[in-house]
Amino acid sequence: MNQSPENQWPLSPALESQDHLQLEKSYGLFIDGEFVSSTGSKKYASINPATEQRLSRITESTPQDVDVAVRAARKGYDRHWSRMKPSERGKYLFRIARLIQERSRELAVLETLDGGKPIRESRDVDLPLAAAHFFYYAGWADKLDYAFPNRRPRPLGVAAQVIPWNFPLLMAAWKIAPALATGNTVVLKPAETTSLTALRLGEILQQAELPPGVVNIITGHGNVGKALVEHPGVDKVAFTGSTEVGKTIQASLAGTRKRSTLELGGKAANIIFADASIDQAVEGVINGIYFNQGQVCCAGSRLFVEESVAQQVIEKIKDRVQSLIIGNPLDKNTDLGAINSRQQLNTIQEYIDVGLAEGAIRYQPEAPLPDEGFWCRPTLFTQVSQASRIAREEIFGPVLAIQTFRTVAEVIQKANNTPYGLSAGVWTNKGSKIFNLSSQLRAGVVWANSYNQFDPTSPFGGYQESGFGREGGLHGLQAYLDIH
Repeated sequence: MNQSPENQWPLSPALESQDHLQLEKSYGLFIDGEFVSSTGSKKYASINPATEQRLSRITESTPQDVDVAVRAARKGYDRHWSRMKPSERGKYLFRIARLIQERSRELAVLETLDGGKPIRESRDVDLPLAAAHFFYYAGWADKLDYAFPNRRPRPLGVAAQVIPWNFPLLMAAWKIAPALATGNTVVLKPAETTSLTALRLGEILQQAELPPGVVNIITGHGNVGKALVEHPGVDKVAFTGSTEVGKTIQASLAGTRKRSTLELGGKAANIIFADASIDQAVEGVINGIYFNQGQVCCAGSRLFVEESVAQQVIEKIKDRVQSLIIGNPLDKNTDLGAINSRQQLNTIQEYIDVGLAEGAIRYQPEAPLPDEGFWCRPTLFTQVSQASRIAREEIFGPVLAIQTFRTVAEVIQKANNTPYGLSAGVWTNKGSKIFNLSSQLRAGVVWANSYNQFDPTSPFGGYQESGFGREGGLHGLQAYLDIH
């Protein structure tokens, strides 16, 4: 049963049923339109982070498996996908989108079990957006000549795509949909801790009767992704993950003909001015850092509050944090689910210890945590300096570092004092401030009086150590095309 905060009525469990979900004891690889066994014998457990119980066993791909998958993608490109009319390619994407909608309940439960995120997020955010991306890019498939008038857009060929564990199915949709719409074929490598929805997507591709080899899914740890990225048969690399791994990928691609897009880490600034709607801004802060356990690259992990309202904002955030419910991610009452893995939980705890050692003041609610699983209380730090590591480094957890400011110039300087440049948020009732800051903040996305709002028609991506290239919108097509 979920633990309700002491100042609330106790809530009865409202568990999402698992009766409709069937899991195999072990999963192979999805290559050339079929689920096949690996050339090796290694498998590893996929763990439910909320219970530490094994869900299934996942295949550790070998270099030979990677080669077979890339060759299958090349064959699918040469024999089927590149020869197909764009309007016919679009029909397949429409079909995939509809099947995701039809199986959304099953997929949402699986996403929550495998990743630890609350069912409300899987059900209301991840699944609708995943289907929406396939719908959106299906519409572009036969309109590329209109998207790039007086030019000749051509597909690149085989795309290697490596995705993270925080939005497994949504990240797959972000990458697969534009690649297919533009005529490319795909080899996808999901994160080792969250491979189940990607493999279930393979079943959907079979159900949609997608031609063999057009999408291939291989699983395993970082060495598998490395082998895929470096395979000579790959024409395009799309990676979402840490800045450290992104730099390694960029170095490995130097001097090759491969195109690439990298969506990497972030340390987003959320800025609240005194003239903002304070309650709305506080809810935006909570949404930006806690409802997703802070496990998103665009999490609003740095909060800058105008000094005259800082105390009021901090007290409201503390009250709101105290009301958050931590517990079973399958319970519809739950606000904060489990951290994805023990390794990530240890990393988060190390940063919390660093914040205390650096002299910041910590606040955490007193709600009890479940006995099993990987859990972290929502945490906020006040009296944080610009030099503090918790204000400079990406934590990827529910940890908020709060600072104050007095002038617009000061907050712009502080917000831009980071090697990252992925996203930011501005809270004010003055349109002039919004336009001023959005033009001066070095961030790929700036939300105004909102946070973490996504739409397939809108491009997303960053600058500096947050990577390069855009996903979503018209810009998302360009990354998969050779345009003359």
